[in-house]
Amino acid sequence: MSTKRTGGRPVLIIGVGNEFRGDDGAGLVVSRHLGALGLEGVRVLEVEGDGTAVMAAWKGADAVILVDAVYSGAAPGTVHRLEAHARPVPGSFFHRSTHAINVADAIELARSLGELPPRLVVYGIEGKSFEAGAGLSPEVEKAVQEVVDAVRQELRAIGVAGAASGGDTVDRPAH
Repeated sequence: MSTKRTGGRPVLIIGVGNEFRGDDGAGLVVSRHLGALGLEGVRVLEVEGDGTAVMAAWKGADAVILVDAVYSGAAPGTVHRLEAHARPVPGSFFHRSTHAINVADAIELARSLGELPPRLVVYGIEGKSFEAGAGLSPEVEKAVQEVVDAVRQELRAIGVAGAASGGDTVDRPAH
C-alpha cells in the first residue's frame, strides 16, 4: 500500500468518544487539537462512538486516522497504533462502548463487506476512568499530546502539508 495520498481527497481524522465519560473523551480531544491546527488537506470529524456512524463517516475516504479510548488492561495512557488492513482490531479494546456496534465491530464489518478505506490507522489511548462527569485522567491527558504529535508525523508521511492558518475545522455531524 502506498504511503502517499492519492486522488487529492483530504485525509480524514475521526475522533471517537463521549466527552461526558472521563477518558472516553480522549479521541474527541485529539480531534479538536488537530482540527484547531487548520491542517491543509485534512478533514476532522467527531463521532460519539456508534460503529455505524463511524462507517458512514469514512465512506469514500482514501486515508483515515481514527482515535478512540480503549480498555485492554494495559497501563493508563498507553498508546496503541493499529493498521486495520494488517490484522483484525481486537474487539476487547472497545468493550466499554455504550453502543451495540463498537469501533472494532465496525472495522471488522467493513472488512467483511469490502468497505474498509484503502488506508485505516487506529490509535487507541488506554483509559483509566470511564465514569460519568469525570474529565480526562492525567495519564490520558499526557497521551493525548503524544497522539496529536504521532498523527501529525503520520500526516506528513502521507503527504499532508504543514499547518495552514485558519480556525477550528472540526465537523460535528448530525446524529
